[in-house]
Amino acid sequence: MTNRFDFIEPRSRYYGQVKPENLVFNANLQEFANRVMFIACLNTNGKLPPAVAYQEIKGLWKELKQSKKQLGIDKKSVDESPENEGF
Repeated sequence: MTNRFDFIEPRSRYYGQVKPENLVFNANLQEFANRVMFIACLNTNGKLPPAVAYQEIKGLWKELKQSKKQLGIDKKSVDESPENEGF
């Protein structure tokens, strides 16, 4: 039987370079995406005003950026990854 939280907040497997900071950031990114989806749905259904939705998403974005900074994930490490060759 499937856990109800797996249905409400599905998680995808991480296929990138396996390092602890990448795994943590991926989990944070998936959490960000799920929360933004809920906020957008609440706004679409008239349960959350656009200004409040914007502020909520802005706050989540700041948290994600802080997480990236704390984990030491920077643009240089992204540019050096083999997946980004040719960009």
